[in-house]
Amino acid sequence: MNLYLLHKPYRMLSQFTDRKAADGERRATLADVIDVPGIYPAGRLDHDSEGLLLLSDDGELIHRISDPRHKQPKTYRVQVEGEPSDAALQALRDGVALKEGRTRPAKVRRLTSSGLPERDPPLDTRRHPRTSWLELTITEGRNRQVRRMTAHVGHPTLRLVRVAIGPWRLDGLAPGQWRRETLHAPRRPPIGARRARDKTGGRR
Repeated sequence: MNLYLLHKPYRMLSQFTDRKAADGERRATLADVIDVPGIYPAGRLDHDSEGLLLLSDDGELIHRISDPRHKQPKTYRVQVEGEPSDAALQALRDGVALKEGRTRPAKVRRLTSSGLPERDPPLDTRRHPRTSWLELTITEGRNRQVRRMTAHVGHPTLRLVRVAIGPWRLDGLAPGQWRRETLHAPRRPPIGARRARDKTGGRR
C-alpha cells in the first residue's frame, strides 16, 4: 500500500475539486500539486492552515489514520499573537473548556524559531508586530481545535502548520512538495503454521 506525504500550502483546499468554484473564483486544490490517480486524503487541514497531509490509495489505511478512535497524535507549530505566559501554556497542557467539553491535555513548548519557510503571502508584521511560536501536540481532531485553544487562553493563532501525524513528519518537504512511502502490511503465517505453533504452546 502507498502513502503520500504532502506539504499543503496556505489557502489550498484539502480536496481535489472546489465544489463552490461555480459561485466565484476557483480556489487552489490538491490537484494543483499532486497528480496521482485513485488517492484520497486521510483527514484534512483547513483552507488557511498549512503542513502535513497524508493521502493514500488504500481505504483501510485512510480509515486507520483518520479515525479519532486510533488517537494518532498530531503536532503543530503555531504562531500566536503576543507572548503567552507560563500560566497560559499550563492551561493548554491541562486542557481548556470549549463549548463541546474540555480538551484532552496537550503537549506544549515554546520555540525560538519555527524552522519553517516563510508563508506566501507572509504575515503582515505591521498588524501583528509581536508574535510567538509554540509547538502543540494533541490527540483529538475537533473542528479548528488548536486555533480555539490558543484563543481561549488569550493568544489567537495567526499561522498554523502541521508538522507530524503519528510517526510521519513534514521534514524535507517545501510547500506543494510530496513524497511517496510504501507500507508493508504485516504478513500472517499460513494456517498450518499457526496451528502448529498453537500446539507447541504459542499464544492463541
